[in-house]
Amino acid sequence: MTERTATVCNAYGIHVRPSSIIAKAAQGYDGLIEVTSPKAVTVNIRNILSLISLGLTSGQTVTIRVTGTDEEAIAAQIVELFETHYDFPR
Repeated sequence: MTERTATVCNAYGIHVRPSSIIAKAAQGYDGLIEVTSPKAVTVNIRNILSLISLGLTSGQTVTIRVTGTDEEAIAAQIVELFETHYDFPR
């Protein structure tokens, strides 16, 4: 198991569109990827609604746990997605 932390950098937090991007990135991975919110709620990031339900806002830190093959590489990719400044049109 690999555990990393990430700080949400998107100005509007992890809402529907970022959640969709994060969940899609996790779809092809055969291991387990979980994220734990500052409120100690843990969800599987493949489920968009679970990810949205965390209510993650800009500046919050989450813990990401990856279990399976290539844990380090997958964890780094997921951290990068949580720390991305998504620039969606208003």
